[in-house]
Amino acid sequence: MKLRNFTSTAAIALFATGFAWSAIAQQANGAAAAPSSDSKLPEVQVIQEQKNTKPKPVKQASKPKKKPTAVATAPATPPPAAEAAVDAAADGKIYEVAPGPAVAKMSPIGGSEIPIAKVPGGVSTVSASELARTGTEYVPDALAAYVPGVILSDVQGNVFQTNVDYRGFNSSPVDGVPQGLAVYQNGVRINEAFGDTVNYDFLPTAAIQSMTIMSGNPVYGLNAIGGALSIDMKNGFTYQGFETDARFGSYGRAQGSIQDGMRFGNWATYIALEDIHDGGYRDFGESDIRRMYADLGVRGDGSEFHLNFTGADNTVGVAAASPVELLDQGWNKTFSTPQSTTNQMEMVSLNGKVRATDTLDFSGVAYYRHFNQQHIDGNISNASPCPINDGSGTTGACLQSLDGSDILLHDTAGNVINLPNGIDGLGEIDRTSVDANSFGVSVQAVEKAQLFDHHNQFLIGASVDHGNVSFQSSAELGFFQPQFVVQGGGGFVGPVATVCANNVESDGFCTPTATTTLSDIRPVNISTSNTYYGAFFSDTFDATDRLSLTVGGRFNVADLQIEDKTGLAPGLNSSPTYSRFNPMAGGTYRLFDGISVYGSYSEANRAPVAAELACADPLQPCLLPSFLTSDPPLKQVVSHTWEAGFRGENTNITAHEKVSWSLGYFRTLNDDDITNVTSAIIGRSSFANAGQTLRQGLEAQVDYWSGRLFAYASYNFVDATFQSDLTLPSPNSPSADGDGNIFVHSGDRLPGVPAHKFKAGFDYGLTPKWRFGADLIAATSQVFFGDESNQNKALGGYAKVNLHTSYDVTNNIQIYGLIDNLFDAHYGVYGTYFDAQETNDSGAALGSINFTDARTILPAPPITAYGGVKVKFN
Repeated sequence: MKLRNFTSTAAIALFATGFAWSAIAQQANGAAAAPSSDSKLPEVQVIQEQKNTKPKPVKQASKPKKKPTAVATAPATPPPAAEAAVDAAADGKIYEVAPGPAVAKMSPIGGSEIPIAKVPGGVSTVSASELARTGTEYVPDALAAYVPGVILSDVQGNVFQTNVDYRGFNSSPVDGVPQGLAVYQNGVRINEAFGDTVNYDFLPTAAIQSMTIMSGNPVYGLNAIGGALSIDMKNGFTYQGFETDARFGSYGRAQGSIQDGMRFGNWATYIALEDIHDGGYRDFGESDIRRMYADLGVRGDGSEFHLNFTGADNTVGVAAASPVELLDQGWNKTFSTPQSTTNQMEMVSLNGKVRATDTLDFSGVAYYRHFNQQHIDGNISNASPCPINDGSGTTGACLQSLDGSDILLHDTAGNVINLPNGIDGLGEIDRTSVDANSFGVSVQAVEKAQLFDHHNQFLIGASVDHGNVSFQSSAELGFFQPQFVVQGGGGFVGPVATVCANNVESDGFCTPTATTTLSDIRPVNISTSNTYYGAFFSDTFDATDRLSLTVGGRFNVADLQIEDKTGLAPGLNSSPTYSRFNPMAGGTYRLFDGISVYGSYSEANRAPVAAELACADPLQPCLLPSFLTSDPPLKQVVSHTWEAGFRGENTNITAHEKVSWSLGYFRTLNDDDITNVTSAIIGRSSFANAGQTLRQGLEAQVDYWSGRLFAYASYNFVDATFQSDLTLPSPNSPSADGDGNIFVHSGDRLPGVPAHKFKAGFDYGLTPKWRFGADLIAATSQVFFGDESNQNKALGGYAKVNLHTSYDVTNNIQIYGLIDNLFDAHYGVYGTYFDAQETNDSGAALGSINFTDARTILPAPPITAYGGVKVKFN
């Protein structure tokens, strides 16, 4: 603990010093590398970002005919000048909403970039100015706006805890959600060590330089079965200036941010800090987000190094889904609280790149990351009050186990739990704690020498990622208060219980006999470790001036260890190992100037994580993220992906215009996919391999830039289906049989995946100082979780419109306004089922409600409005 606190304090002090140094230097004489202080703000919603690293098209000499000139396809190895170029049109005009980067990394580490025109698969990018124009403060919101295949779902019920769904694959902060994306920040894998979860709330949006999401590239390692997301942060070489932003609005929103970048000679500093308070659009949904990013960089002759720090301390209210009959009383209503999550994270990383020869570069990254999560979850308890037939006249808490036996619960001291008389139903406060320390290193060599007199880029590398996790959980019985709030005080459930000699439900009392070890809700204390090894390569070869071929692959090894610290669950102890080589091959062909076709085949794998392995027994289900009890083996998931499509780009020099577009087909078949299946015990579930699943579809996107106007539109179709016949437990589903099972057939839709998504938006300069924009996101219906057999009514689709506008009061001051969900559309983003009858037995919490509808949905945020002011000095 002391070492961790010292690391955090030292990092903050280091970068705070750099921040002060930067400010002093700017006030003293200004940096030569920074823009002049009297430069005019661009006509965008945000104060102008400094220029990023998108390659600058070469300015063409004027020609007699003024017709559109297509951008030539770049060689596999971009020229060195591209590294210092800016977002610009071919005539040098800077776009007011800058495009994303024109290159994509073929591995997680920098230095592996090739032009997007040479990537044989789907690629989508989001630039800093595209991210900022909508005023978003959460990474998934920006991805959902611009990436055709991304839609948001929400298991938690908080705007800072939503899931990214990309082509039917999830990337989520929630344990228990199968993770189908590999996510990297500056080359560091940020899928957490315990459940491969991704906490996007740790990332200050002001500090993001660009984001690239890519499919069909196994070089990105484990979890890249659906794709990989690479997030590149700003540094003092890519951003210079000082900016502060203050915003206020609906539901008590108050937030502020600061970013400062400075370059002085070969050195550069950058720091961004964000603080957000939000009262939440639902009861008990209050959030406090505090996060920072800082970077210290140095450049030499052919080399560059960056030491950076990311830190966050966030608390969010996560009230989850509510019964539809409760939401009929108010869109803000919540069910079974308290529910909150506190996340803390500190990460230090060192990135470096060294040029060995004119064509050979070595690069790498090393990191240390600490993550701590405390989760509180109020639920209806499966335990119920029961008189104890021992002559004492006391009332205890009885629980019916999955084997049908009745158990009288004891507390952690071994005493029988005593309850007040007259209690109708019991609540339960489940608490979990995750403390993880992870570290790793990745290295690669990139050779760009010509091969047979043709452009070629070959990379080879290796990585090691190790994580140690301590996981603990407990359950405290409690009593329901109004608004379904659970108040503790009923005693913490211990590991030992007493077996009742009779049937409690029929007799109305428990006659205690022998003691037993409780498995369903007993406390848990485990430690896990995982070590991921990877060796990878990739080669992109220009066979002709039109044809580029890419081959590559990665060998993954995942070593996992799980150890029960209580001595009461020996079935948890295990040390499974998973390994696989995943290949890729594809190519691009330039049909005409600015138009190319691509195609590829690739494979990837996802190893089961400790949270899944320790919760794979349907007879001993888990409350995730909570109780882990046993460890039957799970198979790793293997994906097979085919892609084909067209992409194009055209720049009109005369009109200062740029258009880019893409049209693609994708098909990913998963073997041994892992699914989360519901238990008859409230809130519990387990994991199982679910045979084959298929996600296939089409994507189309067009983007347009000019001096005053930015516009975009995209469409995505995903046919996400089971490809195996299955019998799954879903006891709360209205279509379940007498044993609580549903029957899934090949071709049934996967839950939570809208088949159709459409997005469009624009940004326009009404005057040189006033700018206005709008965005539309629409999605069709999705299947409820728990209705994998597709027997019940689906969760309805939706369409929402967001607006934003800005006005430059002076060259350094800008005011702006945002409206989300302009027409106040009420729709759900997640749906599942609950036990209505068990809930009705909870008595005092119900008020006047008697539940008859088993559906629960997570309501999307209603209309919200925000206003703010930005101040910037260059």
